[in-house]
Amino acid sequence: MATTSQSEPDSLVSPVKRAWWKECSVYQIYPSSFKDSNGDGTGDIPGVIEKLDYIARLGVDIVWLCPVYQSPQIDMGYDISDYKEIHEPYGTMDDVDRLIAGLHQRGLKFLMDLVVNHTSDQHEWFKASKSSTASAYRDWYIWRSPTYDRNGNRCPPNNWRSYFGGSAWEYHAASGEYYLHLFAVEQPDLNWENPSVRQAVYDIMRFWLDKGVDGFRRALHPWI
Repeated sequence: MATTSQSEPDSLVSPVKRAWWKECSVYQIYPSSFKDSNGDGTGDIPGVIEKLDYIARLGVDIVWLCPVYQSPQIDMGYDISDYKEIHEPYGTMDDVDRLIAGLHQRGLKFLMDLVVNHTSDQHEWFKASKSSTASAYRDWYIWRSPTYDRNGNRCPPNNWRSYFGGSAWEYHAASGEYYLHLFAVEQPDLNWENPSVRQAVYDIMRFWLDKGVDGFRRALHPWI
């Protein structure tokens, strides 16, 4: 009968490798309401930089910044029109670089919101997608043909509801189809079944990681 000792030799025990993103405390910042550095009534990235010593004294490990990407601001920046540009009232890309450097100098990690369930309807991808049913970007979003009731009235493809109220489908008369928006009409859902969409998101992530961002908070990913 085989037996084992009560305790394993140290050489057989693998050390626990703790993931920093599972162990750390996180400080969330809504940029528009945090600190206004220039008196225009809107919080901004330079305002966050001004408060880095204060944040560090709180004893947190990570700063999570809500969306600062270029956006029409229909939904507090969760409607992104360009993932590689900064919403002008919040500052510039140079400000982001200074923020990253300042956080790292204080031993803090930096997370950005990654909002990729949908884009703004002002994003160039969606503009191209709605331009034609033959567009190379058509399948980057979720388009469906209408249904019709017994009286011949046009209806949405199904009865899905938007989290913001009303149908989750918006009719686009120029192309004769509906697009899906689980949130605002101005937030068309991306089609994650399309490999090109996934690759475009990976490219966005690489862009920010190369700038020194430590990771992302995946906003709304249960709906993807």
